[in-house]
Amino acid sequence: MPKQSAGVLLYRDRGGSVEVLLVHPGGPFWARKDEGAWSIPKGEFNESEDPLAAARREFEEELGAPASGEFISLGSIKQSGGKRVYAWALRGEFDAALLRSNTFKMEWPPKTGREMEFPEVDRAEWFDLTSARKKILKGQVELIGRLQQIVAG
Repeated sequence: MPKQSAGVLLYRDRGGSVEVLLVHPGGPFWARKDEGAWSIPKGEFNESEDPLAAARREFEEELGAPASGEFISLGSIKQSGGKRVYAWALRGEFDAALLRSNTFKMEWPPKTGREMEFPEVDRAEWFDLTSARKKILKGQVELIGRLQQIVAG
């Protein structure tokens, strides 16, 4: 069965313009990647877990702050690798300077036997919708469009 993830697309209104919060993945593979590398805060879940509960859990694990409020379903998308991502929009605020991400361990550099620890998310940033479309992973661009339709009414 293909993997599945759930996440939250946090958004806010800044002077009549909508901004979204995206996260940049941590670790050495993503260190020098920018455009097309950002994501909504999200993570994998299994069949026994409620997707919205997983999205809320992953938001807190990756940002260090709980997600609460009125969640608006953005439906799901299928990324190029086959992973299905379920997403919810949430109006809210987050100070990106307060980011406290969970970590993961991996062998680095490769074939050295040395294990290093990296943050799952190394930074978070607010982007206007035009910039967000450039920054976000290609497979998640559709989520920006869905949010834009919802906030446009």
